[in-house]
Amino acid sequence: MSVNWKKSFIILIDMALAVYLVLAITAFNRPDELSDVCTEVKIDIEEGVVKGFLTPDEIKHELQHARLYPLGDPMSQVSARRIEESLVKNPFVESAQCYKTQSGRVFIHLKQRLPVARVKADNGEDYYVDTHGNIMPNTQFASDLVIVSGHVTKKYAKNVLANVGNYLIQNKMWRSQAEQLNVLTDGSIEMIPRVGEHIIYLGQPTDIARKLDRLEKFYKYGLSKAGWNKYSYISLEFDNQIICKKKRS
Repeated sequence: MSVNWKKSFIILIDMALAVYLVLAITAFNRPDELSDVCTEVKIDIEEGVVKGFLTPDEIKHELQHARLYPLGDPMSQVSARRIEESLVKNPFVESAQCYKTQSGRVFIHLKQRLPVARVKADNGEDYYVDTHGNIMPNTQFASDLVIVSGHVTKKYAKNVLANVGNYLIQNKMWRSQAEQLNVLTDGSIEMIPRVGEHIIYLGQPTDIARKLDRLEKFYKYGLSKAGWNKYSYISLEFDNQIICKKKRS
């Protein structure tokens, strides 16, 4: 009996392809995370105009302390939701997103609450105010923010200082020039600049942008010629006016 080698070869090829397809489909349908472990953790922290307080190392340490840092763990045991829920408890975290990949990597993206002013009030309270007017606890990290002293309540900080602080950090000039704000008993504000030996009276915290725009022009066309130390007190309280008190000799 003669053997049809061509037909036998085709049958063998078909059988090999069938076995390959079965194995490929099985491997494709098997969730990689059942056997894979986490090989990399990438922590990304969104930055803003001002520098926040969080670093990837701090987030790593926080997750390790909570026994949620996933590096080396089976992917099937890594819970993205638990990681998110743990991180949003941090007072400096605004939102957290975590997701896994089939290649064994875990990505964590954080949006942090950004401070706009540090309050050191007469009543002894020491805290930060963020961009949304929320109170943030004091921290050991130094931050180059405007210091707010004087008669400051937390209600005033939330409703007033957040708006003033947001304007200052968004304006390149005043972000570097405004060193300290002092709140008087009637709620009006004095500003102490970094350059010059004068105090700037802003009055009640309304129309801050317009007042400081007027002062910026005065700096450019007035003080730059008269001298930065000619005046001891500059008032922007009234519209379309700048009242200056000369420095005593």
